[in-house]
Amino acid sequence: MKISASILATQLTALANTVPNFKKEGIDLVHMDVMDGNFVPQISFGEAVNKEIKAMTQIPLDVHLMVEKPENHVPKYYELNPYCITFHAETTRFPIRLAQEIKKNGPKVGVSLNPGTPVSALETLLPYIDLVLIMTVEPGFYGQKFVDGGMDKIRKVKSLISNYPIELEVDGGVNDTNIKELSQAGVDICVVGAGLFKSGDPSENGIRLKSLVK
Repeated sequence: MKISASILATQLTALANTVPNFKKEGIDLVHMDVMDGNFVPQISFGEAVNKEIKAMTQIPLDVHLMVEKPENHVPKYYELNPYCITFHAETTRFPIRLAQEIKKNGPKVGVSLNPGTPVSALETLLPYIDLVLIMTVEPGFYGQKFVDGGMDKIRKVKSLISNYPIELEVDGGVNDTNIKELSQAGVDICVVGAGLFKSGDPSENGIRLKSLVK
C-alpha cells in the first residue's frame, strides 16, 4: 500500500515547515489537487504551488487535475517530473489523445472517476493508462465521508483492470477504519488527508496506516 498525502488537508501557511519533514517510510507520494472553480466549485492551487512543493521534497508529486479541458493544463506539469498526472474522464472529449501526450512526456497517466460516473467510462481507456483514481467523495469538498457504494465500485474497477498493469488509487474518506478493507479490495494507493494531518506527525501517521494492512 502506498500513501499519497493530500496537501489540501494541510495548513497551507505552514507548508514550508511541514513538507520538508515528510519521510518516505510513511509518505510515498504528495497528492496535489488542482481545482479550477469550473469542474469543481473550489479553486485550489496550480503549477506555481506544485513547483514550490517539488522543491521542498524528494517525494514524487501525484498531480490530480480537477479541471475542465485538462489538455490545456498538462504541459505546465511536465517539468516537475511527477509520478503521475491524473485527469477526470468527465472533463475532456479527447481522453486517449491526452493520455498518449502525457505518457510521451514521461509521467504515468491516471484517469479519475467521480462517484456518479459509471465504471464503463474506463473500458476504452485501459490500454492507454497506468492508473485509475476512484473518487469516494464528491470532488472539491474537503472532509466528506466515504460514499455509500464506494467499496463495490472499487471492486468492479479492480476486476475490470485485472488484465492490465494499472494501479488502483482511492481518494476520499480514507482512514484507519477502512484502509485494511481497501487493501483487501486491491487498492494500491490511498490518498489520505485528515488521517495524516489532523494530529501528530504526518509521516508517523502514514507508517501507522501502512501497518494496519500488513
